Amino acid sequence: MSDNQEKKPEDIYQKEQIEDMGSTTVRSGRGTIHCLTIVGQIEGHQLLPADAKSTKYEHVMPQLAAIEESEDIDGLLILLNTQGGDVEAGLAIAELIAGMSKPTVSLVLGGGHSIGVPLAVAAKMSMIAPSAAMTIHPVRLTGVVIGVPQTYNYFGKIQERIVRFVTDNSHITREKFTELMLKTGELAADVGTVIYGQEAVDSGLIDRVGGLSDALRYLHEEIKKGHQVL
Repeated sequence: MSDNQEKKPEDIYQKEQIEDMGSTTVRSGRGTIHCLTIVGQIEGHQLLPADAKSTKYEHVMPQLAAIEESEDIDGLLILLNTQGGDVEAGLAIAELIAGMSKPTVSLVLGGGHSIGVPLAVAAKMSMIAPSAAMTIHPVRLTGVVIGVPQTYNYFGKIQERIVRFVTDNSHITREKFTELMLKTGELAADVGTVIYGQEAVDSGLIDRVGGLSDALRYLHEEIKKGHQVL
């Protein structure tokens, strides 16, 4: 494109999507796919420092609602490289993804740690790159913790929400997921497990090992099936 040529409105919009929201919508003869990136730390009700890479739930949630309602978007590709973050914000996003009727696929690249695990399994098809990692560990709280029975009960209830969501949306058993979550000796000064690529598939947590082309191929196939039904 020469300097004298004006950009099309859709090109300008796509550029703004990528820069402002970390997302883009791509149209082709095989269908229209929205690509959403969930990176860095999942930001909840508390603002993270300005120099921290973050995914803001107040940005992602309305995007998901708009994607589900849009007649122009056929499928959703979710690219994950997150260290985790706010539990309730992560679960809120995961529940929205799990409740979508359109074809959805998640692809774990780099890492899908902590609350990134429910986000990864929320899609109808979950994939992981061979070199990607996922950390499974118990719930943590920061700040002042009151040492009373109610606090420990609260911990247990939050953890149960995560375990139930993950086991309901993947093929891993409750026993296996709990075992990975509470394993000792794997992480330095911590409890939990790090699993990689094929290990995540073998455990039943993730559906397939794959890359970008595999994820897009799945979406195109599902979109084609949907069009045939119509």
